[in-house]
Amino acid sequence: MSELRDIIVNEMKVKPEIDSETEARSIIRFIKEYVQSHGFIKSLVLGISGGQDSTLAGRLAEIAVRELRSEGRECHFIAVKLPYGIQKDANEVEDALNFIEPDQTVTVNIKPAVDQGVKALEEAGFHLTDFQRGNEKARERMKVQFAIAANTSGIVIGTDHSAENITGFFTKYGDGAADIAPLFGLDKRQGRQLLEYLGAPKHLYEKVPTADLEDDKPQLPDEDALGVTYQAIDDYLEGRPVSEADQKVIEKHYLRNAHKRELAYTRYTWPKTESDKEKE
Repeated sequence: MSELRDIIVNEMKVKPEIDSETEARSIIRFIKEYVQSHGFIKSLVLGISGGQDSTLAGRLAEIAVRELRSEGRECHFIAVKLPYGIQKDANEVEDALNFIEPDQTVTVNIKPAVDQGVKALEEAGFHLTDFQRGNEKARERMKVQFAIAANTSGIVIGTDHSAENITGFFTKYGDGAADIAPLFGLDKRQGRQLLEYLGAPKHLYEKVPTADLEDDKPQLPDEDALGVTYQAIDDYLEGRPVSEADQKVIEKHYLRNAHKRELAYTRYTWPKTESDKEKE
C-alpha cells in the first residue's frame, strides 16, 4: 500500500474482517461506558432515516439502554423521525423502528423551519443552491436532535462510520455533528454484516444508500454522488486490492474534505508552516 493509504487506513480503524458478536458487544459496551461516565445522561437521541446506518446505531443503542436499566441506571432511547414534508421512504422508516423497538418515538417535520430559514436568507440576498438547501435540512435535523437531548438530559448519537468519514460524505455540523459516533471503525459492508447478525429485515440493509437531501435529485444514490462504489471504499479500508482509479477518487475525497474531520482551530492549535513562523 502507498504511504498515504497506510495513514488513512490507520486513522479509520477498520479491521480487515470482524466477528459480528464481538464487534456488536464492543459497540454496546462503548455506549454503556460513555453513559456511565457522565452522570447527567438520562437519554440517547437518534434520528431514524430508514437507512442502514441509523437502523444499526438505533438497535445497538436500544440494546445498550435496556442493559443499563437492568443494571440500575435510568436511561432511555428516543428515536426521532425527521421528515421534510412527506418522506418518500416512510414505510422503511417504520420498518426500521419496528426492528429497533425504541423506548420512545417522536416526529418533527423540519420543512417549516428549513423553508423559513432559506426564505430569510434569500431576503438577505443569499440565494442557496439546491445542494446548499440540502445541507440546511441536515443541519436542521441535527439541531432538532440536540434540542430534544437538551430537554431530556441526553446526548445525540451519530451514525458516522469509516466508509462515510473517509470521503467526508456528511454535512459539517449536520449529520456530522453528534456527541458519540459508535459506528466509527466499521465500513459499509461490516455494517450490513452486523445488521444481518442482529436479525434486521433484509431490505433495510440491502437498501441503496442515499442522503436524499436535494430536491432536484431525489433519492440520489451515495455512490453516484461520490463517483466510487462502497465496495471499492470498503476494499480500500480493509486493505484489499482496488483499482488505481478508485484509489485516486477515494484519496481525493479524503484530502479535500479533511476540514470536516477537524474541530475548530484556535490560534494555539493551528499547525503553522515554517513560512508562518518566520512572519511572527
